[in-house]
Amino acid sequence: MRKLTDLWTDTVSQLVFKASLRARNERIMESSELVFMPLGGVGEIGMNMALYGIGPEGDKRWIIVDFGVAFAHEAHPGADLIFADIRFLESERDRIDGIFITHGHEDHFGALFSLWDRLGVPVYGSGFVADLVEAKGESEPYAPPIPVTRVEQGSRVQVGPFNVEFVAMSHSIPEGNALAIRTEFGLVLHSGDWKLDDNPGVGPSTDVGRLIELGKEGVLALVCDSTNALTEGSSISEKEVEAELTRQIAKAKHRVAVTTFASNVARVQAIARAARANDRQCVVVGRALWRFIEVAQEQGYLQDVPEFLSDDDYGYLPRENVVAILTGSQGEKRAALARVAAGEHPNVQLSKGDRVILSSKAIPGNERGINEVINNLARLDVDVITEKDAPVHVSGHPKRDDLRKLYEWVQPRISVPVHGEEMHLKAHGDLARDMGVREVLHVRNGWMARLAGGKVKSWDEYLGGRLYKDGALIGTFEEMGIQERRKLSFVGHIAVAITVNRQGDILGHPQMALNGIPDRDKDDRLFIEIVEAGIFGALKGMPAKKRKDVDILREAVRRSVRSEVNQCWSKKPVVSVMINLV
Repeated sequence: MRKLTDLWTDTVSQLVFKASLRARNERIMESSELVFMPLGGVGEIGMNMALYGIGPEGDKRWIIVDFGVAFAHEAHPGADLIFADIRFLESERDRIDGIFITHGHEDHFGALFSLWDRLGVPVYGSGFVADLVEAKGESEPYAPPIPVTRVEQGSRVQVGPFNVEFVAMSHSIPEGNALAIRTEFGLVLHSGDWKLDDNPGVGPSTDVGRLIELGKEGVLALVCDSTNALTEGSSISEKEVEAELTRQIAKAKHRVAVTTFASNVARVQAIARAARANDRQCVVVGRALWRFIEVAQEQGYLQDVPEFLSDDDYGYLPRENVVAILTGSQGEKRAALARVAAGEHPNVQLSKGDRVILSSKAIPGNERGINEVINNLARLDVDVITEKDAPVHVSGHPKRDDLRKLYEWVQPRISVPVHGEEMHLKAHGDLARDMGVREVLHVRNGWMARLAGGKVKSWDEYLGGRLYKDGALIGTFEEMGIQERRKLSFVGHIAVAITVNRQGDILGHPQMALNGIPDRDKDDRLFIEIVEAGIFGALKGMPAKKRKDVDILREAVRRSVRSEVNQCWSKKPVVSVMINLV
């Protein structure tokens, strides 16, 4: 039988051990933290991608919210698409528990087709998102099959230390979601893109009741859409847009063409119903539109609408009995509307007295392309109606009164404005403070924001960056040679080939190729002669001994040619010199 003193000693030892274990766990908790880190979509419109992490530094578990893309423009010659730089994610891939897609817009899921296979982690989204990923993947060269786990609105998913609930939010596409992310530190509400609309046309309205319940549960942080944070008031309903489209079509004597975002299924439905109300047939022009229509119909949407006809039927319909829905609302040169406006579409034409309705708003940066399309339509003597003329468009994002309502419902302790340019983020942050939010965190792409587990703050982790897709290749700005292309577009390129023997004698005549260089200078001298003068100027002052050194000869000719051209043009071209030593 054990002595009482032994039992007492064992009990004390157990208590000491438990206290030590408890202290250790508390130390671990103290070093553990909840962080938010955007890689895209902050300080810009589009390319949305964000991380949430839980754990100590260097050993966090992560989820990714959205995996978006941006479209390259004139500043990125040759590039097609722009992605957030995911090299940090690749280094952490074993600690990533999933990718959650809030809705089916390209700027929220479009990077999956090019980058998902670098991570290979589970993807979660609505049924509409899952079908879109499958449909678009079939048309993407080299895209791997991407399995998407379907999550119904109102359902929860547990991955690692994250419990993620999909909360219905109205947007300009079916099945938009906010994510209620529950963690050991508290609940974070990631809004996604959203608006308030009691009659969204397609899909459920924003689940206000659930948002209020989340507010009562307690929201640690609201990470929220800032796109319309500068605009006072509330958005009109999609139902009102449908009524206005019906009126605008009724006023038209001849053909009507309406352009909108291909993903805006509710707008496509509104246009089709407005056409039917005016005894017109509905023709769909553009592959992207057909893709969204097919996915929507598979998901049970777009049922109470007239049959959609292809552009092959357009020419057989009377002018007064047709409404065409076209892609190209942002002035994209290869989209249907731009081709029609330029008279280049094989099946669809417009002429004097026809009407074009731009049922969309210009995304910042696209104004030039849109204006070019409108000017081409003006040359055709076509009437053009935009949102400035009539309420033919409603935004899919919250205005200031909508934001105020959300803050009243969820009452977050921390606000993190995202999804917008700097001016939108600042306006959103100021509004959040006015609504009584204690902490407003301003972040940038690549910054880390600690939401819990220490002092609430944000700092630069230097993890921001861009990847560019050019054809089948993906790389950084430097790796893809975009900076060099941009330079070439301004100053052109000169190639020079010289043959030298081992005694340093020049053999034959130098060969030259000029690309992007003017033909003549202001004195009517041919630039090829100017280049030739630069070559011989370098050779003339160089002894044969130095000409035998290929590197010295190459650099001397390059400098001389650039200098000679600069004197006549005031620009220094890119010069490449090839030396053939025989």
